[in-house]
Amino acid sequence: MLARKSIIPEEYVLARIAAENLRKPRIRDRLAKARFIAKSGACNLAHKNIREQGRFLQDIFTTLVDLKWRHTLVIFTMSFLCSWLLFAIMWWLVAFAHGDIYAYMEKGGMEKSGLDSAVCVTNVRSFASAFLFSIEVQVTIGFGGRMMTEECPLAITVLILQNIVGLIINAVMLGCIFMKTAQAHRRAETLIFSRHAVIAVRNGKLCFMFRVGDLRKSMIISASVRIQVVKKTTTPEGEVVPIHQLDIPVDNPIESNNIFLVAPLIICHVIDKRSPLYDISATDLANQDLEVIVILEGVVETTGITTQARTSYIAEEILWGHRFMSIVTEEEGVYSVDYSKFGNTVKVAAPRCSARELDEKPSILIQTLQKSELSHQNSLRKRNSMRRNNSMRRNNSIRRNNSSLIVPKVQFMTPEGNQSTPES
Repeated sequence: MLARKSIIPEEYVLARIAAENLRKPRIRDRLAKARFIAKSGACNLAHKNIREQGRFLQDIFTTLVDLKWRHTLVIFTMSFLCSWLLFAIMWWLVAFAHGDIYAYMEKGGMEKSGLDSAVCVTNVRSFASAFLFSIEVQVTIGFGGRMMTEECPLAITVLILQNIVGLIINAVMLGCIFMKTAQAHRRAETLIFSRHAVIAVRNGKLCFMFRVGDLRKSMIISASVRIQVVKKTTTPEGEVVPIHQLDIPVDNPIESNNIFLVAPLIICHVIDKRSPLYDISATDLANQDLEVIVILEGVVETTGITTQARTSYIAEEILWGHRFMSIVTEEEGVYSVDYSKFGNTVKVAAPRCSARELDEKPSILIQTLQKSELSHQNSLRKRNSMRRNNSMRRNNSIRRNNSSLIVPKVQFMTPEGNQSTPES
């Protein structure tokens, strides 16, 4: 401490500690905007205060399919266990009412053949044996140690009833598990969308574009794309509509509006008078509270089940003045797709004004393209000049190296004072 005090003044140390301990102003992060559709396609919606819960039981099959796997497996196991236990109780009651249990207790192992012919179910001596017989009947195992006789019509009725109930449980539970494994959203996991959407000029018009692709070789039949804009609006009467949905058309040269999704495609929406994005400029986009929802629907080729893939783009995920890179190339007669560049974009020349201003003043587009052409030419000139300078520097360095390698000419002095050069 003495050494530190002798080197650093105490006033400086205290001021430094006080400055480091000052509380810095806390800047609150901007709250994440609530989006209607998540990037994964899940609906970001919570249902609360549902009073009529019995409506879910009216469609019990759909309810079972919508449950999570752990809940489905628990219900699957408990349905069989409960049915086995229920009919085990019924078989035990039948044996108890007919007196079979007392007969086995009194006789024991004596006169076994005559005793088996007089009971309803052979070898049902306790509840454990009745439970095992219930499992054998419903699962049709048939070990052979226990079997029915014609002594009790009630036992025959219970046998028929258990077979019917077992078939119903098998049909419902196995069908539920099959539908869960073959759900349509499983196929949608291999349908991908670009993480960002872009706005750029295409064919002289501002266009909203995104990329969609299919990772599987099995195709989606009759695939179609729908685009909706969801935003909060207020009517002239003062009514606030929190989720106002607007359909926007997709620029598709095919009249049926179907796409052939054999390779990744760029879906384009021309921003015209019908578009909700018609009055939005590049500066206004950051302040817009809107969400563009994309829905891809089609039929799975292998199963014939209709599938749907969804995603959304908020204002922060829309890049103005960008364009998607080309990822489809032809290599040795085969078209190759590079999915590592699926969402990559490049900057392009695009006017920063809205589509309405661009329609009113077409010269804006011409000026923008001219500026981009001039900037491109200037960049080319700079590159060429840099290349020339580099080449000149290299040539100068080579000349210097060559000059340093030349052997200097050596002269000798004779005693008479005459100069002589060495003979080669």
